[in-house]
Amino acid sequence: MEFQLSAKAEELRKRVAKFMEENVLPNEHKIGEEVEKSGDPHAEAPTMKEIRKKAKAAGLWNLFLPDKEFGAGLTNFEYAPLCEEMGRSPFGARAFNCMAPDTGNMEILAEFGTPEQKKKWLVPCLEGEMRTCFSMTEPETPGSDPTQLKTRAVREGDYYVINGHKWFTSNAIGSSFAIAMVVTDPDAEPHRRASQIIVPTDTPGFNLVRPVPVMGHAGGGGHCEIIYKDCRVPVTNVLGREGDGFAISQARLGPGRIHHCMRTIGVAERALELMCKRANTRWTHGSYLADKANIQEWIADSRMEIDSTRLMVLYAAWKMDAEGKKQARNEISMIKVMAANMVMRVCDRAIQVHGAAGVSDDFPIARMWRESRSLRIADGPDEVHRMVVARRELRKWK
Repeated sequence: MEFQLSAKAEELRKRVAKFMEENVLPNEHKIGEEVEKSGDPHAEAPTMKEIRKKAKAAGLWNLFLPDKEFGAGLTNFEYAPLCEEMGRSPFGARAFNCMAPDTGNMEILAEFGTPEQKKKWLVPCLEGEMRTCFSMTEPETPGSDPTQLKTRAVREGDYYVINGHKWFTSNAIGSSFAIAMVVTDPDAEPHRRASQIIVPTDTPGFNLVRPVPVMGHAGGGGHCEIIYKDCRVPVTNVLGREGDGFAISQARLGPGRIHHCMRTIGVAERALELMCKRANTRWTHGSYLADKANIQEWIADSRMEIDSTRLMVLYAAWKMDAEGKKQARNEISMIKVMAANMVMRVCDRAIQVHGAAGVSDDFPIARMWRESRSLRIADGPDEVHRMVVARRELRKWK
């Protein structure tokens, strides 16, 4: 495994870092104020729109796609440091059209979509003209086991009729279409029961009930509750073949999980940076916080935890490139647990060093903590990933 980035990837990393420093980080408060002033928590700030235009004009766009036809043609290993830079701000990935859940949807459209589906749905997403959502999680079934989904799609001639209840369909507000994971053959073996179907959000029967409040937050595109009621979509909207839903979801989640972990490194790095700046400038009880042993221990532990997690993330990315997604499953499960827990520890220490200011929204750390907490659940809870790693390890010695 080589740690040296290619010249192309290093040049892009520097450009992304510079763009973040000059355009994204200085405008975080302004973006928030513009959304609040609009009175619509789901609105996109004018400043964010301008930032996206600048990034697109600069060629810093769709960097996540390894397919040279649609993206930058970077490997997972090459994209990792770019994604880390984006993770330093909650607006970073959006600036470069590299935000979830759109990235995962674009990836599976590029891999499994028909030419017609790509033209109608993928191209506008790549151009930044459409937002998307992914509709799989259900309140009545365990999200950690997609083989138990209940939402049904019954074929009637040239249409599927969808009925069911979903929630945490993230980014549904403002999206042009959802990719819905639905049961098309309830009698098939567990991993062939479901299919993925493109559902335009203006289809009658696609009922957006509400954005589910998450730790007091319900803005952006929302984590939405959806009721599908006799929602009719053409059979030509199915991705891949009928019954491929589980396999496609696994193909989607591999890169999606590693992208989450890459961005998480950026979140943790910024939290550590803020912690060090605060410690170096805050005088209390006769010395700076930086001179106190317990603060030094927190900073040292944070540096070691961030760097060890980054190394594991880079190894998982390298293995995906060298051997394939399937062969890197164990490493992806491990980093999913490592990164999600590491960032919580680092953010918690940063909050503590800032004292009361740390839990306020005058500083970005509270938001970083809030938005990072879900990563121990999203894309598979820690417990499931640990179980999977343990089973594979035990199998070696059975």
